[in-house]
Amino acid sequence: MITRIERDLFFVAGVHFSDTYMINSYDLTLSMLVETTNSREQSIANERIDYFIKSILTNSVFVNQEQTCAIAKYIEAGMEVCIIPEEPYDQIVAMAVLLKLNAILEGRMKITDITICSMLSEGIRYPIVSEIAESADIMLGDRWWNKDNVSIRDEDTDNLDSSTNIVKLFDDSDWALIGLTWKEKSKIP
Repeated sequence: MITRIERDLFFVAGVHFSDTYMINSYDLTLSMLVETTNSREQSIANERIDYFIKSILTNSVFVNQEQTCAIAKYIEAGMEVCIIPEEPYDQIVAMAVLLKLNAILEGRMKITDITICSMLSEGIRYPIVSEIAESADIMLGDRWWNKDNVSIRDEDTDNLDSSTNIVKLFDDSDWALIGLTWKEKSKIP
């Protein structure tokens, strides 16, 4: 049985507009379909949402991909930079977050709608449905928001050396490192 649930989240992040750094606070409402009957998977799906919002997006800075000098300076300063395809207006942030969360949920849940409101939008709420985000020209392609890892910019995965012939015996994904894989760890007798 598919169940519909809603969830409210809050986070604070920086935004880069016209060579200016500003702090913004975001309120999100997620409307989701629970598509797994496995209660452990439901719990992990919610924990993945929490981890991504609270540990990855919180305190990052949203920057338009065309602002390469600003991106380099933020990275040099040790800041987590979330690179998005346009200026960090609420609608663009919402589309990227919706797509990323659906990617990391890997079909266990599906966010059908996201409503975003930020301090800088002065009370205006932007509802975005998944079909709009999925079909938006600027959101298409093999970008970080379509990958099921914790990256917030494409460089996080582009620098991997794929020429090595290392056989991996254990799951060392980002999710395994923080205990949020779908598979339960087997107990060795």
